[in-house]
Amino acid sequence: MSTIYLIPSFLAEDAKETIPTYILDAVKACQVVFAENERTARRFLKSMDASIVIDDFEWHTIHKTEQDQVANFKSIIQKGKSIAIISEAGCPGVADPGQQLIAIAQEMGCTIKPLVGPNSILLALMASGLNGQQFEFVGYLPIDNLERIRKLKELEAASSKSNSTKIFIETPYRNHQLLESIVQQCHPNTKLCIGIDITGKAEKIITQKISNWKKATLSFHKIPAIFLMYAGN
Repeated sequence: MSTIYLIPSFLAEDAKETIPTYILDAVKACQVVFAENERTARRFLKSMDASIVIDDFEWHTIHKTEQDQVANFKSIIQKGKSIAIISEAGCPGVADPGQQLIAIAQEMGCTIKPLVGPNSILLALMASGLNGQQFEFVGYLPIDNLERIRKLKELEAASSKSNSTKIFIETPYRNHQLLESIVQQCHPNTKLCIGIDITGKAEKIITQKISNWKKATLSFHKIPAIFLMYAGN
């Protein structure tokens, strides 16, 4: 039966040092690569080791849950080939479509090898000073303004009730709109952490109360960011 290696990738392309060297040994042990984005995965592997012969791997792009992909993945497992799953950024299986393939591999009894690498959710939480004992990642908030406001209030109330940190993300070009909604709708004493360009040269991870964010000037349009809200005691 196959061994499935979960290969972490850069959050920022200039942060090669965030990828442990043993990742390359795992990649070289594989015959097949399933990648969220084949082009960037190829570039990632070459940047890590120029001697890797990219075309020696059998390449597949990860889609949602198309039946032909599921059948193809199962067929490769049944042949006993070692498989690398590579996320677009960060760790496979965490806020990542590779999770669906990993679930299939678990059902089939494969050995799953998760490998250490950068993850923006955990790195931001570590640096936030917010509750790391109870937290929830909720992904993207609604695009519609009224739905987004409703969701923010719901998250704030849940954070207060359960004393937990709520973590969410936004498409980078809507970062400012989301921050504006948060400072307008949330309680002044609620804490908000924003992690920007994590592991990159422009990295900032700042936590302060909403009342202070109202007075802050922060420019992060089109820069990857993650938001953490805490309304607990």
